[in-house]
Amino acid sequence: MAEDKYNLKNPAVKRILQELKEMQSNPSDDFMSLPLEENIFEWQFAIMGPRDTEFEGGIYHGRIQLPAEYPFKPPSYMLLTPNGRFETQTKICLSISNHHPEHWQPSWSVRTALVALIAFMPTNPNGALGSLDYKKEERRALAIKSREAAPTFGNPERQKLIDEIHESMLRKAPAVPQLSSLEAPKRHHTNSESEAQASSQDSGAMTISEELQNPPVGDRIVEEVHEAPVNADSSPPEVRVSREVSARVSSDEQPQKPEIRVHKLADDRLFTWAAVGLTIAIVVLLLKKFMKSSGHGALFTDGS
Repeated sequence: MAEDKYNLKNPAVKRILQELKEMQSNPSDDFMSLPLEENIFEWQFAIMGPRDTEFEGGIYHGRIQLPAEYPFKPPSYMLLTPNGRFETQTKICLSISNHHPEHWQPSWSVRTALVALIAFMPTNPNGALGSLDYKKEERRALAIKSREAAPTFGNPERQKLIDEIHESMLRKAPAVPQLSSLEAPKRHHTNSESEAQASSQDSGAMTISEELQNPPVGDRIVEEVHEAPVNADSSPPEVRVSREVSARVSSDEQPQKPEIRVHKLADDRLFTWAAVGLTIAIVVLLLKKFMKSSGHGALFTDGS
């Protein structure tokens, strides 16, 4: 590519050439992308269908249009190969596209966009603009057909670049697996989950049964009764028995509490009367001393 055709001081041109150099020095088996010779703001790309999905083995071509303000504004994307997930030759709506500039970050690149596009393919479209929701069998058929030839798009320069990318991707593309082989692991996984849930339920039932057959004693019974749902009709006999035992124990302990209160009240009254008697004796002694010192001691003595 003749770099002297572009203003190297332009931030967008400088960034695009930097990404092109990085893309060529660090190629990926999952995608390939190159700009047009006459316009580095337009890139042609091809991505591999994500593994373990109905897209696996497919080669999907598309176009990226970079804005003049790149990387400060997001690019636009369109798919050229029929795939059953995105409409062809229609700008798709993604968080990395110009449909959502509020999500775009200047640190993202063409490589970032292609990785994200691969990740978006097996997701639920949810009615997004430019999205399709084909059945897995239809997407599988389109994945097989995508390997036959590159799509036809644009002028001869574009078509030449598309064909070169397609041949390069076809050489490293894996074989297209059968759809049944993709679903088998999922069914096995589902069966495993069902077996795990059944075993956990069985183990839980065994644990509950063991606890009911060998109920703990003391406070632990009461705690487990409170944690269990309160349903007198459906509760096991052992749980009901533990409730009755707890009630009887608490009723036996209640008569002892008034006796403790009576002892305490009797002791308090005794101390009170002793204090009153001591106070009266002290007053009498003081009164006798006063009367004796004032000359009335004899009268007091005779009267007493």
